[in-house]
Amino acid sequence: MDHQAEYKKNSISLLGAISMGTGVMIGAGIFALTGQIAELAGKWFPLSFLFGALVTAFSAYTYIKMSNAFPSAGGIGMILQKAYGPGAIAGGAALLMAFSMVINESLVARTFGTYVLRAFDLTELEVLIPVLGVCLIIFAYAVNRAGNKSVGLFSMVMAALKIGGIALFAIAALWAGGYSFEPSSPDGASFPLAGFVASIALSILAFKGFTTITNSGAEIVSPHKNVGRAITFSILICVVVYILVALAVGSSLDLDELIKAKDYALAQAAQPALGPIGFYLTVLLAVVATASGLLASVFAVSRMLAMLTDMEMIPHSHFGMSGSIKDHTLVYTVVVAALLTIFFDLSRIASLGVFFYLVMDVLIHWGCFKYLRQEIGARGFVMITAIVFDIIVLIVFAGMKLQSDPSIVLIATLMIVAVFIFERWFLSNWINQSAKAHSHDHSEH
Repeated sequence: MDHQAEYKKNSISLLGAISMGTGVMIGAGIFALTGQIAELAGKWFPLSFLFGALVTAFSAYTYIKMSNAFPSAGGIGMILQKAYGPGAIAGGAALLMAFSMVINESLVARTFGTYVLRAFDLTELEVLIPVLGVCLIIFAYAVNRAGNKSVGLFSMVMAALKIGGIALFAIAALWAGGYSFEPSSPDGASFPLAGFVASIALSILAFKGFTTITNSGAEIVSPHKNVGRAITFSILICVVVYILVALAVGSSLDLDELIKAKDYALAQAAQPALGPIGFYLTVLLAVVATASGLLASVFAVSRMLAMLTDMEMIPHSHFGMSGSIKDHTLVYTVVVAALLTIFFDLSRIASLGVFFYLVMDVLIHWGCFKYLRQEIGARGFVMITAIVFDIIVLIVFAGMKLQSDPSIVLIATLMIVAVFIFERWFLSNWINQSAKAHSHDHSEH
């Protein structure tokens, strides 16, 4: 059965692709991670977003080059399969990408719950956070079941509301604060180099939604040029929004207040800067942003898993469910996201996302550098730079987490190892050289 028929060429415009990318990025990326980044980077946290964008730009280069050469509905799976062949390395890395996206969904879901409770001053009832998060996941499932057109239209409208609303919040907060940015820190405090580098890992997490565009390559109008354009514009839009918000938050709260309110930093910053009305508008904006971000992410992950199934890179069981493979993977996606939402807090969810994504990202760059850079016309030094940045950030972040939360490092390591062992068992080979050579002669569509 050809499930790829479900994906229609020229069904996503350039604007729609940009909306999809920013829709996934501007969710928990700014509402939940700002406080966590400040906790690591101190008063220099706005610069963390700038450096995160820089690292992301080097990373995006490989994805753009691959998507321009081989626009595919397989996205990340296609890139990995062309680099390594349909073996365990490709399958394992593709699963890490899918899991990192599901992890992001749980991050968004818990952020939604946190901000809703702030609106009703029910912060002491933290048990309701995962309940509200799971309700949002169920809503996202229902909308996705309604079909691709519903998702596309909703994502485009919500992306416009989010970008405009968050930018207005930032400008208004900066204006109320006199355009000053002076988050206080202990006298004589030195630059927290390790903490700052570790914070970049979380900033990268706030930008990784651009890969959603890669996974829709074959459906975008004029994909050989528009995939790269959509990724570039999405990252540029987000870095401007993120830095504006970081400056606005820093102008309203001192560092201790920001760290204390790290899970709902924007709402806390809105109170002194914009008053009660501003506070409630910010909460409403957070609800809209997280809801639409989750909707776009669930759509992207379920179709990515369906494509990996079509490519025979992961096993599949319908567990008695009717419908297509994409219907089944949609269920898998929301079930795993709901379980993560219930059992992990925001900080640990973000940490898992960092480990999964950066390991996958290094494998993407290395595979394309070693096997494909001449075929796609890519500059090797850019790919090597992306790998070096990823490894440095990952090592420093892991070192910081080993001090503050060693169990999450152990959990992430065991999960990553388990993924690759499972794929090695399922696919029998680490790298399928013959299949890889064959894949170079045929692009995925």
